[in-house]
Amino acid sequence: MTDDERPNWDFKDRDIAILCELSRDPQLSSRELTDVLESEYGIDVSHVTVSESIRRMRDEGVFREAIIPNEEYYTFALFEFKFNTEHFDEGWRDAMESIRDDKHTLFFFLADGEYQWKTVMMFPDLEAISRWIHDCYKNHGDVIENIRNSSVHKVLKFQTDPQIYEDLGEEHGE
Repeated sequence: MTDDERPNWDFKDRDIAILCELSRDPQLSSRELTDVLESEYGIDVSHVTVSESIRRMRDEGVFREAIIPNEEYYTFALFEFKFNTEHFDEGWRDAMESIRDDKHTLFFFLADGEYQWKTVMMFPDLEAISRWIHDCYKNHGDVIENIRNSSVHKVLKFQTDPQIYEDLGEEHGE
């Protein structure tokens, strides 16, 4: 993320505490969060202020909300894409948009190195993973030279640790 893409947000201790607590329990109401802020952080604000802070942070892109199903319902897979440079120019955008917009894609990103696209995807079973790879080669084989995939057999952690938000205060001089 470049500085131009980063939300322009002046983090207050209250904002960081809100992010930490919502990471622990995304279902907290603003009233419950107000109580936690006072008892755990010594921050005395109204539930209206808390609700407004959450709304403004969401609107400014400070955090994103996503519905992520229980990992027990799906097989997760990491895919890495190596390209055929001979046909890359004419087909890269279509391939990228197809992978990015695919219903199985949870997380899609660019990386350095030989395999420059990577995605974490969710499938109902291993057969669906094989079918997806087959279809991807069929539709975009002129652009994609190789797909390296790893099935994730047991998800051991699937959450954001609240402590990560404490770095925002340090990063912004608090």
